[in-house]
This record gives sequence, structure tokens and C-alpha cells, in this order.
Amino acid sequence: MTSRDENRPTMHPYLTAEIPGSGGAIKESADDFIVSEIPAYLPCGSGEHLYLTIEKRGLTTLEAIRRIAGKLKVSDRDVGYAGMKDAVGVTRQTISLQGVKPEAALALQLEGIRLLSVARHTNKLKPGHLKGNRFQITLRGVAAHAAESAAAILQILRQRGVPNYFGYQRYGAQGNSHLIGAALLRNDWRTAVDCLIGEADAVRDGEWSSAIAAYQRGDLEEALRCMPRHCRTERDLLQRLVARPDAWDKAFAVVHPRLRKLYLSAFQSCLFDKVVAQRLVAIDQIMVGDLAWKHVNGACFLVEDVDLEAPRAANFEISASGPMFGSRMKQPAGAVLALEEQILADEGLSLDDFRAGHACCLEGERRPLRVPLEDAGCRVVDEGLQLEFTLPKGSYATSVVREISKTF
Repeated sequence: MTSRDENRPTMHPYLTAEIPGSGGAIKESADDFIVSEIPAYLPCGSGEHLYLTIEKRGLTTLEAIRRIAGKLKVSDRDVGYAGMKDAVGVTRQTISLQGVKPEAALALQLEGIRLLSVARHTNKLKPGHLKGNRFQITLRGVAAHAAESAAAILQILRQRGVPNYFGYQRYGAQGNSHLIGAALLRNDWRTAVDCLIGEADAVRDGEWSSAIAAYQRGDLEEALRCMPRHCRTERDLLQRLVARPDAWDKAFAVVHPRLRKLYLSAFQSCLFDKVVAQRLVAIDQIMVGDLAWKHVNGACFLVEDVDLEAPRAANFEISASGPMFGSRMKQPAGAVLALEEQILADEGLSLDDFRAGHACCLEGERRPLRVPLEDAGCRVVDEGLQLEFTLPKGSYATSVVREISKTF
């Protein structure tokens, strides 16, 4: 078994390490974390699809969709959305429904969901149909110098870019989803099961913690008895192990394919974050062999002449990209390729491991090592520091907040 500390990804270095952090934390008040989608386009006013802009509190996107679909008696599979948002804070986003009358939507009364607007459009919303997200985040319990430090940090991030880390939220409640993905990629079923069950001190629920401790003692029946009902995957897995204690592969077979893909994606994200960390010092520069990312459209091209392309990097037209390893991912060249191959080698893997077996669903892609920070500012509020900024789609507010707070 691995320890809890070993499960956690190493804390990534800061781009602004020379500036002291503000300290503080985002408290449990939903209003301390507000995110609003910036749509790629506005509904035209006609068509068979109804666009609902909603404000949700304490709900994931999928849970909000489930509640709305249930109330309107439509399949949640037919509900479109542009971006996935978690349950933290307040989220304003748009979803689409087909064949629903505006008056039915306007009559919705659901806990945790408020309808902001309704309009018609000609097509269903699909993932990625947004430009980015606008954040308003309040840190509480900050240091006396918080505003001064935050302003200096934001200035550097505007100039050099935000390190495009996935960060801790990508690694699940116990911080070890990437380890499950790594074990899955290696067909190491025992480790995959161990990591999925997790560590007793990584959860707050007493029964859950007791179940994990029982599993670690080898008492599978006690683990199953104590495991909370909401831990459905863990319970299904334990039931199989009780029947066949050493059939680790058969036990893991109960894990839903969607969850498997999430675990593999978490491992991809962990490897990408390692590349960002290694290239952090020169994150605003490009190298020969880089696959440069065009921020205007997400296209990539091979850098052969640094002197020719360096001004475009300085103007934030392009940035170096990193790997989301997969079977069809375009590869860089030269020293950049060597660095990425070494990242895999350190894990005992090669790109060939992503071309077969459980990773067949991972085609791979490139991702920019940095992203632009726009419309950024900060101000002192009662007992805290309020940050406002905009990031492009696919990037995370935590990458900005951690640079400012220096607390994670």
C-alpha cells in the first residue's frame, strides 16, 4: 500500500515565487466563488433548441441537468451544455433543451437553481461552445500586505501568462485519481483497487474511514459492512472481492467505463503538470522542436526557427504546448521530445503503452503550457481580498489563486 503523502502529487512550483503570498482561503460561503461562462455565441432567437441560462448553487452541472430534465420530463442525455462546473460556489452557465416550450422552462422552481434567461437557437449546445470563464473569488483571512502582493503577482501573470496546471482538483476527493489511472494503464489491478479504496485518513466520514482501515487489515467483510451506501463503486468492488479475494482484475471490472476514463485522464493531467513544472522558468518562451499553440484557434505547428517565432510568443500569439499523452497525439522534436519521453520513462512507460488496452479511449492532444490572464484586478473587502479575472476555456482558476495565496 502507498501512504497518503505518496498519493498526493508534488506541490508544483510557483511562477511568482519571489513575491510573498497573500495567505487566506476560500471559505464555505458560496458567494466567495462565483464563475460565469463567456459564451462563444448568443442564441439567435429562433430554432427548436431552447437555451436556458441558469445560476446554480452547490450543484454540479450534471446534477443541475438531472433536476431540470426530470422536472421537464426530458432525457438528461438530450440536454446540451458548453462546460462542466463542479458544486463549489455559484455558477452561471447555459444549457440547451430540445422540444421544450419557453413557458414550461419559465415555470421551473428548483432548489439551488435560478433561471436567468430563456432564448431559442438553431443548434444544441456542445462541450467547448464557450470562450472562457469570468471569476470572482474572495479570499478570507489574508495577510496585511495581501492587496499589494496580489497586484504585483497579477501584473506578472498578465505579462508572462498563467501556468496552465490542472492542479489538485483534477485528482479526486482523496487526491489519488492519477494513481488509479497509472495502475490501470499498467494493468496493475491490485494497485488500482488499493488506490480506489484509498487511505483512511484521507476521508472525514467515520464509517468510510473505518471501512478503508478494515480493507487495509485484510478484513474484506468488515470493509463492506462499514462502507457507506453512497460509495457505490467501492461497495460493488468489495462485494466481488469478498466472493473472490484475489481476483483483483475481476473486482475492478465493476468500475464504470466513464470512471475508468476519468482515472486515465487524471494520470494524463499529472504528466502534463510535470512538464509545466519543468518548463516553468521559461514558460513564456519557445524552443526549437516545440509544438507552438496558436491561442487564436488552438492549432499547433512545429517551431524550427526560434528567432522568427519568438516575437509571436512575446505578444502572446503563441505558446509552447505540452502533452496530454495518447495514441494520436502529435509529437514535438529535439530536446522537447526528449524531455517528454523522459517524463514517461520516469514512470516506466512509453507512448506505446497508450496505444493498446485500457488506454485505447485516450487519443491524446496538445495543451498550452500557459494561458492569458485578462481583465484581472483585486480589491480589499471586509475581512478579505476579492479577485476578478477571466481565463480561456479549459483552464482553472486555482492556477491563479495559488500564485496569489501561496497556500497550496
